[in-house]
Amino acid sequence: MNNKIELKGKCLCGAVKYKLSEKPLFTQACHCKDCKILTGSSYVINSSVLENTLITEGEISSTIKLQAGSGKSVRIFFCNKCGSYIYTDYESAIGRLNVRTKTLEKSEEFPPQAHIFTKDKDEWVNLSNINNCFEKMYDPKETWPKESIIRIKEYLNTKK
Repeated sequence: MNNKIELKGKCLCGAVKYKLSEKPLFTQACHCKDCKILTGSSYVINSSVLENTLITEGEISSTIKLQAGSGKSVRIFFCNKCGSYIYTDYESAIGRLNVRTKTLEKSEEFPPQAHIFTKDKDEWVNLSNINNCFEKMYDPKETWPKESIIRIKEYLNTKK
């Protein structure tokens, strides 16, 4: 199971660049009301990565702690110059960060593996041909690939 890879990403203006040293654990599209307001779009696509695999370069700021749908906090990290959101840090996602997938240079290689909070999706968004749709959140142990479950468990064990 070789997950070592070098993926690059950047903000819109190029002032913030980043590298991922491993492939993402899982990619999902979130249709929740908060993500819609935050992005001004119908949904956002995030790729979950191990926190130690993201290396950033450039000036990044974060929002105040916001309350996520889970009731726990989230911080959003963005470019100081253009405001592009680069990644989020959810209190509930221990050991993981969520990179905005479309900031990756090869984002097309990471299509959503699930759509979440579809109860809030816009009516005109058609998900009829999508298998992994969840009205709210899902249980990663049941939805993520086994390889990703093993990777996050191994990583969390090294942090103890």
